[in-house]
Amino acid sequence: MAKTILVVDDSMSIRQVVSIALKGAGYDVIEACDGKDALAKMTGQKIHLIISDVNMPNMDGITFLKQVKASPKYKFTPVIMLTTEAGRDKMAEGKAAGAKAWVVKPFQPPQMLDAVAKLVLP
Repeated sequence: MAKTILVVDDSMSIRQVVSIALKGAGYDVIEACDGKDALAKMTGQKIHLIISDVNMPNMDGITFLKQVKASPKYKFTPVIMLTTEAGRDKMAEGKAAGAKAWVVKPFQPPQMLDAVAKLVLP
């Protein structure tokens, strides 16, 4: 059975690139346009990994990450932050909130898939 990955980004083009790479690698993908949309789509199903942008309208990625980690159902779900933010302060904030990896845009799909493979066990 395919592993499910939730992709959260306000950029449709980034969501498409990430989704195409993930689907090509055999993953099922759920897409959300921001943190609020993502939380609405997290309805109790098993999500094996979350890939989230940091800077988004309505609910940013760090706030979303904190809410995910506060949820009993999803608190152990690994999260990769995929963002243009490369500053140490933002990375430290993400790590403190529970992010397992930090991929900086622009990225190459193999780089992202490598990070995914390390966090989604077969």
